Amino acid sequence: MNAAISAKLIHITAAALTGAALLFGAGSGAAHAANKIVARVSLSQQIMEVSVDGRPTFAWKVSTGDKAHVTPTGSFKPTRMHEMWYSKKYDNAPMPHSVFFSGGYAVHATYAIKRLGQPASHGCVRLHPDNAADFYQLVETFGPTNTSIVIVK
Repeated sequence: MNAAISAKLIHITAAALTGAALLFGAGSGAAHAANKIVARVSLSQQIMEVSVDGRPTFAWKVSTGDKAHVTPTGSFKPTRMHEMWYSKKYDNAPMPHSVFFSGGYAVHATYAIKRLGQPASHGCVRLHPDNAADFYQLVETFGPTNTSIVIVK
């Protein structure tokens, strides 16, 4: 999907959810509840499913840790974000649209798109560049505190 169109859709979704919560008298607490995203990563299926306010919104192929490199499981909050990051550990490898969730582990774009759908990383969750840009925009729009990254076997 065109990045500009995708970004507009994300902003429209955020505005609609906030507006609906306020319109129906839910008050500020529910407005915050309506603006939650959950990214569920299945290591066995190599899929990331993103839900907005409990509604399935995206499903993307990923690459997670290979046999020699583990991807941590559990529930995480984004700790920092970088539009472009270069790995200090792996030869300055580019990590576009990085959303870090545990130490040096991040959800980020990869240029090795033919490997998506199979374990291939050093433990990060890799996405197609368009999908990583969308996810980054979602986290930026909804906020890291309203984002959960859940990684399951």
